[in-house]
Amino acid sequence: MHHLRPPIPINRAPSWGAETGCLRCHAGIESIREPGSEMMRKILAEGRKLGDPSGCVVCHGGNPKAPSKGEAHAGPNFFPDAGSPWINEKTCGRCHEEEVRAQWQSLMMTEAGKIQGVVWSTGGATGYEHKWGNYNVRNLPADKQLGSETYKRYRDWLAALEPQVFPQEMSELPPAPEDLAVLSEHPEQVAFTYLRTECQRCHLAVRGRQTRGDYRGMGCSACHIPYSNEGLYEGGDKSIPKDESGHLLVHRIQATGEAKVKVGDVTCSGIPLETCTTCHNLGKRIGVSYQGVMESAYDSPWGAGGEGQPGLHTKHYIGMRTDLHANEGMLCQDCHTSLDVHGDGTLSGANLAQVEIECQDCHGTPEGYPWELPIGYGDEFGKEPPPEPRGVATELPAWMGKGTVYPVEDGYLLSARGNPLGNVVRRGNLVVVHTAGGKDIKLKPLKKLLADGKLSTAARVAMVSVAPHISRMECYACHTNWVPQCYGCHVKVDFSQGKSRPDWVARGHARTRPGHLADAREDGRANMIPGSVKESRAYMRWEEPVLGVNGEGRISPIAPGCQAAYTIIGEDGKAVLADHIFRTLAGTEGGGESGQLAIDMSPTTPHTTSHARGCESCHTSAKAAGYGIGGGGLTRKLDRAIVVDLMTAGGKVIPRKARPQIERIDGPVGDWSAVVDKKGRQLQTVGHHFTGSRPLNDRERTILERAGVCLACHQEIPEESAAVNLLHHVAEASGLLPATAQKHGVLLHKILLSAAWAQTGAAILFGLALPLSIWRFRRRR
Repeated sequence: MHHLRPPIPINRAPSWGAETGCLRCHAGIESIREPGSEMMRKILAEGRKLGDPSGCVVCHGGNPKAPSKGEAHAGPNFFPDAGSPWINEKTCGRCHEEEVRAQWQSLMMTEAGKIQGVVWSTGGATGYEHKWGNYNVRNLPADKQLGSETYKRYRDWLAALEPQVFPQEMSELPPAPEDLAVLSEHPEQVAFTYLRTECQRCHLAVRGRQTRGDYRGMGCSACHIPYSNEGLYEGGDKSIPKDESGHLLVHRIQATGEAKVKVGDVTCSGIPLETCTTCHNLGKRIGVSYQGVMESAYDSPWGAGGEGQPGLHTKHYIGMRTDLHANEGMLCQDCHTSLDVHGDGTLSGANLAQVEIECQDCHGTPEGYPWELPIGYGDEFGKEPPPEPRGVATELPAWMGKGTVYPVEDGYLLSARGNPLGNVVRRGNLVVVHTAGGKDIKLKPLKKLLADGKLSTAARVAMVSVAPHISRMECYACHTNWVPQCYGCHVKVDFSQGKSRPDWVARGHARTRPGHLADAREDGRANMIPGSVKESRAYMRWEEPVLGVNGEGRISPIAPGCQAAYTIIGEDGKAVLADHIFRTLAGTEGGGESGQLAIDMSPTTPHTTSHARGCESCHTSAKAAGYGIGGGGLTRKLDRAIVVDLMTAGGKVIPRKARPQIERIDGPVGDWSAVVDKKGRQLQTVGHHFTGSRPLNDRERTILERAGVCLACHQEIPEESAAVNLLHHVAEASGLLPATAQKHGVLLHKILLSAAWAQTGAAILFGLALPLSIWRFRRRR
């Protein structure tokens, strides 16, 4: 096959009778699925065929009749981690052939988006192309790719539209430079050291960094086998140490609502959030954000014994508002589909390319139920979707039937790209979400809320009166109150004093060598390469994010991606580069002939969904428009060092031995959050995967800056939204609708003055009329 894995034979020894050797040592271990479940019955039946009534060899191979542990676990046919992608076609793939076959093209295995992002930060040698992954790989043949026919047609259309994010094949990431002298002339190659020793430890062909919060298995086991943050075993197997970290929590599969996991007196189903957060705690930080915690520079508050907060994923955290979906008991898998996670057998270069769902798939719009929306709604990539309603599905494809299958009721809802959502069904004009945790959520789509009069004035203004909020913006542009924003990633790669770190890509490939396929853990001394990476930040924020345009052509929150300033320390301990910001290729992202600063603000789905932000949080915010925090004028430019010491009144440093407190940065950086200046000049890149991602343009910023006027004018909404559209159309055609914030302000000023004069005039007339009326009344008496 394309990843050069040799076939792995499974022991086919003659029957050893009813006795099994595995449980002589592993007495008390939990059955991998609950007894009586269909999966456990199949495992036991297969085990009996292999001479192992307990079924252990079905997943783990080995020799259950061997008299000793060494002999039982010997040879390439023993698999400590049965989910490892290097062997799981012979284990998990027996029943889940489609998912295992598609795993090698999935983003969790290639990590192509992460690779392209880091390369972009060192000058973007490949531009928008996603040409590298963790190994050589190409798309599966068309007949092996997953998804409905509608989905496949839509995906092929996207691939033709943005081919750089839907490549046909990828090559293995280039090696880190061995001759470090090359970095003097080609410092951009430090990206390969950075990637291989730091960034690529999450790909599922390795177990990754084994520290608190990072314990996991490989391949299927990374998600489907529970590991606690402490990495301690809490099951009944006496042979597994209870005080040694790095072990699974219990010997049980976590998957759908039918797969029950029992730990002590707690029984649960589904894949816990923290399993996903094992990897999704860096980059866009969507895992920890969804849980309601955000990285902090401090280890306070102190613990009960006065100790600092324990490191989690090597970081500390502060408590934030949890995503509304998490508060409702929804796990990641309740929204994200199998194809989102496992892949469909084709390559993707970014999350936005692989993920098939949109908010409207369940919530619809005020004008349309989810089943009334066309395929591609919310996922348009700048193109108009076809007018036909998507409808619902009445049955599921065979490969989706191996998990929990829920009653079809009035039909399974479809994703924006046309696949059935197996856990989401229509019930009349309601939507029912069957969660993996066992809760059924009855959801009223927006159209029903509007019809029932359940939308607030602010919601009707935002979604009905001002229609572009729905047609041009991502839902989470408004329904996100906080976003983790880690500004200024200062990266130091130190090659001095023989420093070295693991090459995570090479550690994965080491498993293709004879005798290594069955490895459960990485050898801590193997596959080391020169260089030690340290990351730090300029500052962190969580308040309302900057807005930009994502690859789909919709206005979205944007947050720091790779805003890297590189420092390279050579073998001699001297700096090759110090706080250097690279530039992208000429003409890329508004950079003209000299290129653009290769620091990036990336469109993001923050996973911090909440009730909508107020109008003023965007329409009175210079930061939202892209001008920077406080309009970009609060922080100094770092084009010169800042000295803090004794100075004259004129600012001249007095001590001759004063040292800089803040060193200069090699690039005209002021506020890291500013993407444009007041003249509309772009200051950094905005998204590096899709060609359509960008800052807000002049017109969009002008509309945004009509500050503080939304509800003042739009509280009263006619029953027919068409009336509002007609009034706006007439006003625009007649020249009454202001085109700029200044004209808008002038018009409002006139309206307010007119209203004030009307009120004053009425008062004057009333003041004159009252005495006259009294006089007439008295005369009549």
